[in-house]
Amino acid sequence: MDIRDVDLNLLLAFEALLAHSHVTRAGEAIGLSQPAMSAALARLRALFGDPLFVKVGARMQPTARAQALSEPVRRVTSTIRAEILPSSGFDAATSERVFTLITPDIGEMIFVPPLMAHLSRVAPRVRLKVVSRPRLAAAEALSGGVADLAIGYFPDLDGAGFFRQQLFENRHICLLRQGHPAVRQGVLSLADFLACQHVVVHPDGREHVFDQHLQQLGVTRRVALELSHFMSLMPIVDSSDLVATVPRDLAELCLRYAAVQLVEAPVSSPVIPVCQFWHRYAHRDAAHVWLRAQVQALFARQTEPEIT
Repeated sequence: MDIRDVDLNLLLAFEALLAHSHVTRAGEAIGLSQPAMSAALARLRALFGDPLFVKVGARMQPTARAQALSEPVRRVTSTIRAEILPSSGFDAATSERVFTLITPDIGEMIFVPPLMAHLSRVAPRVRLKVVSRPRLAAAEALSGGVADLAIGYFPDLDGAGFFRQQLFENRHICLLRQGHPAVRQGVLSLADFLACQHVVVHPDGREHVFDQHLQQLGVTRRVALELSHFMSLMPIVDSSDLVATVPRDLAELCLRYAAVQLVEAPVSSPVIPVCQFWHRYAHRDAAHVWLRAQVQALFARQTEPEIT
């Protein structure tokens, strides 16, 4: 295949067919009539030497070749839109842009409420879609244009082409029910900490940074309960003698909604850099620049963005 034979409009047609699974609706999405869209599909088939989309019932089902091409095509079209075509600016007051954010459930609790309250005032038509992804899948979603930003602790987002901006640093603190017998004069000793039973959270099944830190210190807790979501902690800690050691911002949020108390952990706590991450394809997109500025203004206590 010679690149001179590739009409970029065909990639837009391919992208529309993936999104709509229907020739007529795909054509309408990119401003083509049904005959013109059918002609574009015929040219795509000739270009790639594959049917690409086959009719199954009322839908056009992508072939294995089309599925393999989907992410590379999205990367090409996203790069052209963000880095080659001139930006037309962004009007937050009238835009109906949908932004997709990647953040774990703790991020949904910490970041989303103030961000939505802010958007309702300055960009009332803008919509947010918030998703959770394992760390490795987050990189794929950002580089493929499936998501705009990842907000939180993502140490694996260190590949070429990613930007990050630190918002703040987080440390861990112990979360216990009010009146917990192990807390004496507001202090939890190391001996009592180790004697207590603990609840730990492993988001997406991964080991938590505090667990890794304890292993390095040679400290072993008595873990009675393991969870997948931080949101489940409040009613569990409130109604039991289990101890949870969690990031401070989450603990302070729990303090507002449950009968719990915060106590300094009797072991040193690792520093967790909480950042916003994005891929270079969106770095200069006017809407994306605006969104990052809103996040930084709401949550940042420092710094300049850096490329990793």
